[in-house]
Amino acid sequence: MTGFDSIPPTTLADVLDRSRVMDIGIRPLWTPVPRIAGPAFTVSCPPGDNLMLHAAIYRAAPGSVVVVQSGDLDYALAGGNVCAVAHRRGIAGFVLDGLIRDLGEVREIGFPVFARGVIPIPGTKSELGTHGRDVVCGGVVVGPGDVVVADEEGVVVVPRDRSSEVLEAARAKLAKEEAETLDDWQESHRARIEKALAGHGFTG
Repeated sequence: MTGFDSIPPTTLADVLDRSRVMDIGIRPLWTPVPRIAGPAFTVSCPPGDNLMLHAAIYRAAPGSVVVVQSGDLDYALAGGNVCAVAHRRGIAGFVLDGLIRDLGEVREIGFPVFARGVIPIPGTKSELGTHGRDVVCGGVVVGPGDVVVADEEGVVVVPRDRSSEVLEAARAKLAKEEAETLDDWQESHRARIEKALAGHGFTG
């Protein structure tokens, strides 16, 4: 998704609505993490099982972001070797509504993982879930091919059918901000704040 890697989630959050921003539980598991941006390869895993994520690392295209809806927070979806293979195959990163293990190994290779946390217990590989269907991750419905942008500020999902429109709006907002000095911003900001206070009868 050319161009989205230069757009921070904060800007995307300004041009989209709250429903497209994952909750604060989905966070980078190591820092400083690079920004990732790419089309979602969607996966769902049943409780306690990670077979479909392990299968996804051989099916997701290079540059994609593997997004997983997990059935629990009791078992790890992936570990160091799975992340290393995904990294080697060019997958941009994982965004998991679940847990991983082997965080030290993942950090050492520099593979971006956004998830709810870490646990040392691996899941099983005995049940089918899905690939390529809508999933819910961090409270956001993510469809295959939606654009996922994530960094230390959070995770935003751009609907696939709105990607061009959103990218154009985000670029315009960034250009406007870059042209504005801090003095300009402060003057405009103070005027808005004072107007809002006056509207509530605040005179302090």
